[in-house]
Amino acid sequence: MDPETPYVLPGGEKIWVIDTAAAAEHLPQMIERLRDGEPGPFIVGDAGQPEAVVIPWNAFRRLAVLAAETDDFEHVYGIASERLASNEPSIPIEDVAAEIGWHLNEPIDDSDLPKK
Repeated sequence: MDPETPYVLPGGEKIWVIDTAAAAEHLPQMIERLRDGEPGPFIVGDAGQPEAVVIPWNAFRRLAVLAAETDDFEHVYGIASERLASNEPSIPIEDVAAEIGWHLNEPIDDSDLPKK
């Protein structure tokens, strides 16, 4: 079995899924690549199905802050889940942001995150 398998997202974009055995073997190299500035994500799963991701810690913290600051998290989570489960083509991020009430041009307070 190949260590990486292509997976096609509903919008037609292809991503590569690293099987769990290869991910375990190559985790130190993935971490080193993140340290070197590669943004990831490294997508991991079995049978070519995406199940988890390895992303930089700062990216995770930003996502956690955004989720925590969202007053209507369940609404946002529901929209995201519905979109991911859909076979419809991807829609522009601006449309998604408008639907959930995010203002993409509004600055994010990242003062608690380490500086690069």
